[in-house]
Amino acid sequence: MNKLNLDPKRIENCRQTANKIAKNIHDFIHQHTTVTIERTVCRLLGIDGVDKFDVPIVNLIVDDIKTNGDLGLGVSTYLSSAIKATGLGLPKLIENYLEGKVNLTGYPLLSKNDTISILYPYYNKKLTKIKNNRNIRTKLKGEYPNKETQIYVIVATGNIYEDVVQAKAAAKAGADIIAVIRSTGQSLLDYVPFGITTEGFGGTYATQANFKLMREALDEVAKTENRYISLVNYASGLCMPEIAAMAALERLDILLNDSLYGIIFRDINMQRTFIDQYFSRLINAYAGIIINTGEDNYLTTSDAVEEAHTVLASQFINEAFAKEAYLDESLMGLGHAFEIDPLIKDSFLLELAQAQMAREIFPNAPLKYMPPTKHITGNIFRAYQQNTMFNMITNITGQSIHLLGMMTEAIHTPFMSDRYLAIENAKLVQNALASFKDEISFKPGGLIETRAKTVLENAEALLTEVHKNGLFKTLEMGVFAGVKRPYTGGKGLDGVVTKKKEYINVIALAMEGELNEDQTLR
Repeated sequence: MNKLNLDPKRIENCRQTANKIAKNIHDFIHQHTTVTIERTVCRLLGIDGVDKFDVPIVNLIVDDIKTNGDLGLGVSTYLSSAIKATGLGLPKLIENYLEGKVNLTGYPLLSKNDTISILYPYYNKKLTKIKNNRNIRTKLKGEYPNKETQIYVIVATGNIYEDVVQAKAAAKAGADIIAVIRSTGQSLLDYVPFGITTEGFGGTYATQANFKLMREALDEVAKTENRYISLVNYASGLCMPEIAAMAALERLDILLNDSLYGIIFRDINMQRTFIDQYFSRLINAYAGIIINTGEDNYLTTSDAVEEAHTVLASQFINEAFAKEAYLDESLMGLGHAFEIDPLIKDSFLLELAQAQMAREIFPNAPLKYMPPTKHITGNIFRAYQQNTMFNMITNITGQSIHLLGMMTEAIHTPFMSDRYLAIENAKLVQNALASFKDEISFKPGGLIETRAKTVLENAEALLTEVHKNGLFKTLEMGVFAGVKRPYTGGKGLDGVVTKKKEYINVIALAMEGELNEDQTLR
C-alpha cells in the first residue's frame, strides 16, 4: 500500500538512522541495571507481598542488597548464594529473612552457572505461566471474530470494583479494548502498591490484584459478547518492568510503554528509564503484549502542524528500540494523534495525510490513534463533531487501535452515558465507511500527498540531527514536545547501578535465549 507515493529509500534511511540512535543507547543500557529491574527479577522468581509495615518485600530485598552487598552483581547472585549457604528453599529463605533469622548477603558468591541451576525451578514456573497466558490469548482470539480497527475506551474511577462495572458496560456497548487509567502520580512511585485498591486519584492503582480482577471480569463478558476484550494498563514510570511482569502474569494484552513519554512528561531520569524500558519490553515480547507509545502527547505541547515530523521521528526511534528488545512488528502499537486545530483551513486533509503516512510507513504495526483533546472545549457539540471527523480518518486510513474521544473531555471524567455515545458514534462511522479506504486514492502532487512527503523529509532531517547529537543530548535540548530534560536530573537516577563483570539476571538470560531460538515467540 503506497497511495502517498512516499520514497521507500527515504523511509529506509530513516529506519537505519533510528537503528543507529537506538544502538548507541543500548550500548549504555547493557552496562547498567536498576533497582526496579532487580525487583522484577525477584517477582519472576515468585517473591511477592508486603511486610508488616506494608512495604513490598521485593523493595526490602533489593534495598538490603544495595546497602550491604553489591547490586551490580544482581539479586540473582545473592539469592542463589543465600539458598546454597542456608540450605533453605527460596520461599523459606524469604520467610526467615523477614523474621530476621537469616541475611541475604555475606555468603560465598556462586558462579553464573550455579546461580542459574539453583534458581531455575523458581523462574521456570513463572515463565511457564507467562507462556501459557500467551497461548490462552492466542487461542481465545482465534475463537472470536477479529476486527481490523478495534474500539478502545478508558475507565478511571479510582475504585477497581466500579471500574469493573464500567468496563463491562463499555464492552457490552461495543468496546473491544478497555484501558484502566492509572492513579495520578503512580508513575513517580518507586514501588508497586499491593492488593486490591479502591481509592485512586484520577484513576485506579496498577496492582497485580487489580489486574487479576479486571482480567476475570473481561473474560466473563467476552463469552456473552462473543468478542475478545483486551485489557490495557500503564507500564511507564519508575516501575516499568515490574508492572510489565505483573501484566504478563495476569494476561494483560496491551501496555503503555514508552521511556520518551516518561522523560518528557513525567520528568523520569533518562538514564534510569531507558535501562528499565529494555527489560520491560523484553518481558512484553516474551508475553506477547502489545506496547503503546506516547508520541501523541508531543502534540499537546507543540503545534500539530509545525511539529508533526517530531512524532514520525519518535515513531522510528521507538520502533528501533522495540526491535532491540525482540518485539515483533505486530506488537508495536506506535502512537499518533488527531490534534490539529479544526479551525485551520483543510485541517481534515492535513490529519488524513498524517494518519495515512503512519499507516503506510508502519504497515504491520497495530497503530494507536488518539482522539482530539488539545482543541476540545466545553462546547460538547463541537467536540462531538471533532470526534466524528477523527473517527472518519481512523477508518479511512485503517488504524488499528482506535481510542475514542469523549464529548465531555474538557468538562469532567466521562459518565457511562458519554462513553456509550462515543461508542455509538464510532460504530456508526465504521459501518458507514466500511469499504471507503479501498475505494479511494490521493491526487498525485495534491495537498495530502505533498504534506505527507514534507513531514517525512523533515523527520529524516531530524533523525540525522538526533544521531549526530545523540539521543541523550537531544532530550536535553528539548527537541521533542519542546520540553528540556537534564541528563542527571529527574526522578530515579539514584536507582541506576553499573553492572559488574560477574553480573547475572537469570530472567533476562532465559527470555533472550528463548526469543532468539523460538521465532514463534517473536
